[in-house]
Formats: sequence, structure tokens, C-alpha cells
Amino acid sequence: MGRSSLAAEAGVGAEEGALIQPGSSACPSTPPVPVSALAEGVPAHRLCSLGPAGAGDMGAVGVLGWLLLLQAVPQAAGAQPCSPKSFGRDSIVCVCNATYCDTLDPVVLPAPGTYVKYESSKAGKRLERSEGSFQRSLHAPGIEYNLIRLPMACSDFSVRPYSYDDVPHDYELKHFRLAEEDVKLKIPILHRASAMSRRTLSLYASPWTSPGWMKSNGDVRGKGTLKGQAGDKYHKTWANYFIKFLDEYAKHNVTFWAVTAQNEPLAAIFTPPQFPTIAFTAVQQRDFVVRDLGPALARSPHRTRLIILDDQRIHLPHWAKAVLGNATAARYVAGLGVHWYLDSIVPASCSLEATHKLFPDHFLLYTEACSGFLTLRFSVSLGCWERGESYSHSILTVLNHFVAGWTDWNLALDLQGGPNWVKNFVDSPVIVDSSKDVFYKQPMFYHLGHFSKFIPEGSRRVGLHSSRRCLICQLEHVAVLRPDGALVLVVLNRSGWDMPFWIQDPAVGFIETMAPANSIQTYLWRGK
Repeated sequence: MGRSSLAAEAGVGAEEGALIQPGSSACPSTPPVPVSALAEGVPAHRLCSLGPAGAGDMGAVGVLGWLLLLQAVPQAAGAQPCSPKSFGRDSIVCVCNATYCDTLDPVVLPAPGTYVKYESSKAGKRLERSEGSFQRSLHAPGIEYNLIRLPMACSDFSVRPYSYDDVPHDYELKHFRLAEEDVKLKIPILHRASAMSRRTLSLYASPWTSPGWMKSNGDVRGKGTLKGQAGDKYHKTWANYFIKFLDEYAKHNVTFWAVTAQNEPLAAIFTPPQFPTIAFTAVQQRDFVVRDLGPALARSPHRTRLIILDDQRIHLPHWAKAVLGNATAARYVAGLGVHWYLDSIVPASCSLEATHKLFPDHFLLYTEACSGFLTLRFSVSLGCWERGESYSHSILTVLNHFVAGWTDWNLALDLQGGPNWVKNFVDSPVIVDSSKDVFYKQPMFYHLGHFSKFIPEGSRRVGLHSSRRCLICQLEHVAVLRPDGALVLVVLNRSGWDMPFWIQDPAVGFIETMAPANSIQTYLWRGK
């Protein structure tokens, strides 16, 4: 095969992305996800963390109990290898139970002039470490998620529909109460996760639905709009509902970095009839932000940022123009949330990049992604390598198109891909089999780890010049400079053949290396 070279140099402009379609696979896959671009030097605001779906559901005790077990598995003195198991897909899962789970050693920066490489592959490698040379220690096991998305009351991944105030016409929210799901499950798990994390966890909350008495359809379930119009008693009560939520969580020592104005405000177009949602157009969301939610957050004691859209990128840049084109709304809004589900319809350059160029002071954050949605078979596909590749392809694409971070949807699910009270079952990086006291870490988990473990918050993407000497050497990649001065290069090879290439850092030298077929690699070395 021919060679390609990747040269990581700070100050070099980022290359354009192109639309790439995933190849065929023996396992079910998500729709193809296109490529995107990010500004050189833009802070990598919140990189690759997972939000717990159903993390507040009482019926999800089986899954959530295993989340606690995942945290509580004893850590050995050194790295422990994957315990592989095949379910007949194209790759394997790693089995964990109460006494054993594969782990990583803490990340230790290599000596000057050397590098370390972490590799996962369809053939069975999982973050396998190796060292090499060109021609200070961190203390954290695991893959170091640092961003959590929390549903505000119920989502479809709850076991029941509910709100925090079901007393009709309670415009002063005197009957607002957190649910048992919050007090007995979500909050204790957040406290445990925060205590175990070396990095500060950034939480953001998203509402799916208001109480039924505020909605046009009169029900938490199903599709409706908020009654009335911006500035009236319904909209002001709904804005104050956000503040009450932040107030109540603060009483439990849980604070939120951000809230989104509405999960998928145009979800009624695509979702099941019972799906909990409030529909907003871009203009309606702008007016709600200007007259109600923005002022309510500004008056509150909370330093919580506001994210708009929280929906598919097919709505960009139109949504941004409609909301951020208003100077008052723009002052209240920090960024835009994007979901990945319809990425194949519109190129990243026409949506993400176009939005960044129009509104460079507002960040772009991927706020939801999952595999196995809208499939007739195999919502959960244990050991499917292609689903992991789809994650890495998306992350590489959007980091290269001005996106500051990427959030998976479900931290862990059961074997069916739930719980989900509207039966919207999907896949997850961690699947729990409570009947056997085990959980399975899927290829998606390790693909995420190739980013989250090595690219901390505050990292900055650097220019990467790619010199391809053959047309078929289409490696996908991103290079970042970490706050500690180390350089990270992530390389994805989704093809079925090995690809030799070389890496050159003018300050250090170069290495000749290989990206095996269907593999992802993370390179880490000290800059000068």
C-alpha cells in the first residue's frame, strides 16, 4: 500500500472535511455520519463524556446498581487486560463483574523524544499500550468522562412519565418537588461519580417536557406546545421551573454548568406519539429566551449557562440566525447543542462550520448520540465494532469542524436497550446483564476512551497537515495540544487493510508506523 503522512504543527490551518459514508458491516449500523470542521486554537471545551439516560429512574435500579458496581470494582496495582467474549458480531465485548474488570494504568507522559501509542481494533485489541521513539504522571484509572447530561424530570429513558409539579395552575410552583428518582438515584450517583473523578465533572440538564397542565395537549406524554406565548404566565412559570430545579439540586450540593432550553424542540416530527416533548420553532425559542428564560437565569444566583437548539444539525445555521441574530438573545446564550442522528443529510461544512463563522463567540457542543436507534433488529448489538467506528468517525469529524465536545446519550443500558417507557430502545457503550451479575464494555466504550482519556478540558486543536501519497489512504485524524504541553494524535482506520504512514513533529522528529485494518490509535508525546 502507499503511504500518507500526518504532520502535527501548531499554527497550521486545519484541513477541510469531506462527506464520508461508512462501509458495510456484518452487524447493524447507524446511518452514515458526515464530516465537519473546528477553528484552530479553539478550546476543546468539554471533551467526550457520557450523559446518563434513565439515571433517575426507580425501575432502572438493575442498571444503576451496576453503575455503582462499575465504580466499585477493586483496582489492581497495574493494568488488567480485557476479558473477551464474543456474541457472534464482528468483534468482542469485555466482560466485567464484581471481582474483575479491565483497567488502564495512569497516563504517564513519555520521556522527551519518545511516544506512547494506545490501540483498539476490530481484531480484539482494547486500548493496548506500546512505546516507541522518534528517528509527569496523572493518577486516574478508567477513561475519565468529565461531562454529564441529566434529564430534567423524565425522559423517554425513564420507566414512567412524570414532572416535578403536577398540581394544575400552580403558577408560583409551590408544589414543585424533586422526584424519588432524583433524591434516591440521580443525586447519590452524581456524588459518588464526583468523588471518584480526578477531573471536575461538568453537568448540564435538559428538559423533555413541562407538567401537562402547561402544555397544549394537557399531558406530560406526547406532543404539544407550551400554552400561550412568550412573556405570559405559562412561559414565565416554565422559566421559573428551570430555576426551581437548579435551586433544589443546589440544596443537595449539585450545581450545573449549563442547561439546554429544550431537548429536540422539533422532535415531534420524528418521534413516537407518546414521546415526551414540547415543540418550539426557532422564533418561539428566541422569544422564550429573550422574555422569560434568559432573564430568569440572569436574576438567579446560579452561574448556569444556556444552550439553545439541542437538536439535529440540519437546523443549522438557520436556528442560530433566528435566535442569535437577536442581540438580546445572543447575550443570554452561551452555545448551541447538536444531536448526531441526521448528520448524514447535511455536510458539516454547511451546518457546523457555517454556524461558527457567523457566531464564533458561541460554542458548538454535541449533546446527544447513540447507536441502534430506529432499527427493526438488534437495538443492542454486543461486540459490534462498526458502531464504535461510527462514534470515532463522528467525534473526529466534528472536532475538526469547530465543535468543542461530544456527549453520548446512555451511560449504561440493559440487554434490551432500556429501560424506556416508550420502547425507544437503543445501544450503549456499557450493557448490563443483571441476571448474570456482569456488564459488558462494548467497542463504543473503548472508542470513546481514545479521546476522553487523553484529551482533557482546555486542550486546543492544532493544525495538522496531511500529505497523502495514495488516493485510498483515507485515514481520519485530529491533533490537539494539551494544557500540560503534551501532543495527542488520534488516528482512525475504518478500511479493511493496514495503512503504513509516518508522523512528523518538526520540534521532535518523525516516526514510521502503521494503522492496522479497522483500528483506532492514540499517540501521545511531549512537545518542546
